[in-house]
Amino acid sequence: MDRIFLHGMRFMACHGALPHEREVPQAFEADAELRLDLCEAGETDDLRNTVNYAEVYELIRRVIEGVPKALIEALAEEAAAQILATFPRIRSVTLTVHKPAAPIAGIFADVGVSITRDRGQ
Repeated sequence: MDRIFLHGMRFMACHGALPHEREVPQAFEADAELRLDLCEAGETDDLRNTVNYAEVYELIRRVIEGVPKALIEALAEEAAAQILATFPRIRSVTLTVHKPAAPIAGIFADVGVSITRDRGQ
């Protein structure tokens, strides 16, 4: 299966299980991998035969910058569901949400979740 990917998207938002996390914006990062057949797009050089990754970016941005959630798992789930509902050419999506400033008492480089959702075909 072919892939379109968007890596290193960065947004400011208020998500977290702790009260102060829902009041003070912090950085969230996201990576998306979209699996679809790109053969027709490659042969025709026509945007109608693929997925506009700028539109995918905007959808992910709206979810992450939107209504605060307690869990980044919920962010990933909502974004993945909306991607599949909005873009019928996409057969599956892997979405990773990073929370690099998570409130962990220790040294770490990153924390995040990664989910894969498909149409079940």
